[in-house]
Amino acid sequence: MPKHTFGLAHLIFPALLCAATVAAQTTPASPKAATNPYAAIPAQTASQPNPVKSSPESLTRAKKWWGLDCVMCHGKNGDGKGELVADMKLKLSDFTDPNTLKNRTDGEIFYIIKNGYQDMPPEGQRIKPEENWDLVNYVRSLSKPKPEPEQKQ
Repeated sequence: MPKHTFGLAHLIFPALLCAATVAAQTTPASPKAATNPYAAIPAQTASQPNPVKSSPESLTRAKKWWGLDCVMCHGKNGDGKGELVADMKLKLSDFTDPNTLKNRTDGEIFYIIKNGYQDMPPEGQRIKPEENWDLVNYVRSLSKPKPEPEQKQ
């Protein structure tokens, strides 16, 4: 066997081992984590209450950020039909539907705004925590109960 073949095998095997290790580390721990975007949110964060009361002032502050960063995808009224959605072929949640976030905590919404999710970029340190909580209040305010069907008499 030529010398260079032996040396090449010693280089390829560690590279394959490294790739397998990286793949194992990036594979979700459970099928639930792969399908549930909220599975990765730390429990302590998910249970964190919103320290900012929803008020006209909070909603006004958040509306500024919504217009700058969110409306392009989530739409002006939060229906998930912003201008970029069609271009990027995305399907976003409709925040005007009361059922969309009814099982989500404010802490979960805060975490997603801060850290992003899938194609949604994170706000990260661009906004202060209080402004992030304002955005949680704003997203919640977009939900509108469906009108009751009129009963025939």
